[in-house]
Formats: sequence, C-alpha cells, structure tokens
Amino acid sequence: MPKLKTKRGAAKRFQVTKRGKIKRGKAGTSHILTKKSPKRKRKLRKPGLIDKSDEKIIKKLIPYK
Repeated sequence: MPKLKTKRGAAKRFQVTKRGKIKRGKAGTSHILTKKSPKRKRKLRKPGLIDKSDEKIIKKLIPYK
C-alpha cells in the first residue's frame, strides 16, 4: 500500500486525544465579540469533541495523527 497524504487543512483544525477521540476548536470566536456575553466567550475557549458520526470521516483525513 502506498503512503496516504494528510489533508493539511484538517491536520491544522483537529487533534486526536490519547483515547482516540478528536478535538476541535469551537466556532464563533473570531469577530463580533461585543454582542457575546463573557460567559459565552469563556466557554468558547475550551475545545469541543467531534460527534461520533463524523469521526470516521475525519480519521480518514488525518491518517497518521
């Protein structure tokens, strides 16, 4: 089997945890922050996890992570 190429955009956006789950950054942190409450902005800092149904697709994009 030939080596697989990693999708670089996906590699920059996702990280795999020790248990094999995939971490992602949350959306809505880049602009128009004045309308958002401090509590909401604070919660957006923490990483989220990819849904189980999307994990298989993302793991194909980042095969060696």
